[in-house]
Amino acid sequence: MSKLVFNEFEEVSSKQWKQKIQVDLKGADYNDTLIWNTNEGIDVRPFYHLDETELPFPSPNTKASLWAINQTIFVADVEKSNAKAKEVLNRGAESITFIVPSSGVNINVLMKGLPNTETTFHFTLQFCSDTFVKELKNLLGTTPHTVQIDVIGNLAKTGNWYRNLNSDFEAYKSIVAITNGITINMELYQNAGANHVQELAYGLAHANEYLNHLEGNPAIKPTFKVSVGSNYFFEIAKLRALRLLWASLAAEYKADETCHIMATPTKRNKTLYDYNTNMLRTTTECMTAILGGADTVGNLAYDAIYHKDNEFGERIARNQLLMLKHESYFNKVNNPADGAYYIEQLTEQLAEKALELFKDIEQQGGLLRQLKEGTIQRKIKESATKEQEAFNKGELVLLGTNKHPNPEDKMKDELELYPFLKTNPVKTLIPPIIEKRLAEALEQQRIKSE
Repeated sequence: MSKLVFNEFEEVSSKQWKQKIQVDLKGADYNDTLIWNTNEGIDVRPFYHLDETELPFPSPNTKASLWAINQTIFVADVEKSNAKAKEVLNRGAESITFIVPSSGVNINVLMKGLPNTETTFHFTLQFCSDTFVKELKNLLGTTPHTVQIDVIGNLAKTGNWYRNLNSDFEAYKSIVAITNGITINMELYQNAGANHVQELAYGLAHANEYLNHLEGNPAIKPTFKVSVGSNYFFEIAKLRALRLLWASLAAEYKADETCHIMATPTKRNKTLYDYNTNMLRTTTECMTAILGGADTVGNLAYDAIYHKDNEFGERIARNQLLMLKHESYFNKVNNPADGAYYIEQLTEQLAEKALELFKDIEQQGGLLRQLKEGTIQRKIKESATKEQEAFNKGELVLLGTNKHPNPEDKMKDELELYPFLKTNPVKTLIPPIIEKRLAEALEQQRIKSE
């Protein structure tokens, strides 16, 4: 088709384009003026050309149109959670994630009257119990479901094991033998300020720790839980690179080279003031998740950082995904990012740099050792500090917060949840990885002055 339309024009090489740009710059330096260097060490060029791109790339996901709309429900009250699950499924949700806080949750009551065929239920357990997982498996039978427990993620986030290393991994081995699945929570790294290369490398090293401890069980299929930010094309490339990296690692263990990616918008760039802009952010972030090939996409309510769960916020968040699927037709085209030279180049560069960092982590003893030594925490903090400095200088813009703020906007009396970093000095085995939003310090100053 392209040859039929454009064969009357002569081809223009990347060298010719660059020469033309150089003339138009009138003496200004091409590299200093037009090339953008990112925190990941990637030079972003002003244009990308076919003669500099090796195509076709193997598509990392051939069924990108099959993404499912997910709704997360924290199980504080079993009967209310059951009723809520029925309601959101009737209103367009296609899968449910139940966050289960304890082994005392009655799964029979929780699942009463819920569909047992097409809808997938994800159970995120905030404890580690192989006994509970066995009971859960028996009760659910053939109902499509996953069980999500991440003992390493819990250590990284809280600084402690559930019990201790040996007990946790003994129980975890039993759980994986039942479920044939592992969960790698990469959301923590992104929400704490890691850059894209760090996210990918730490996620891969995280998965590798499980494969090592589980002795390369070939039946294992991983679920990667990923947060997506506002760097549109980089986030698309990040998810595509993640699939390529997992396939490469899985091949070494002769494991399943496919993986399930669950994506949710980041909290790091969400704001308290001018909160409606959060809807714009989450819309583009959900778009990147879909275009990047996420299997399951859950949204974040615009008021999630300061309001308790509420019907309006959750309905708006769910409707954003419904509009993307049924009105913007994001479920009609498989892998629309395929062949975009910029995205293909970013995918390759992110994958290569992440693989290099991953190899360095393994040479230094692996993720657990680097967590114990505080290396991972330090590297993420360094990246987060760079990003925070860019925000403080106004180089990284959050509209309505550090650019064009509305001085009449008052939020002090709207806070149902504490939206800032909480400090709880307790003894931990390792320094935990701390999640923090970029706008927190600025927002605290504004609240004090209201």
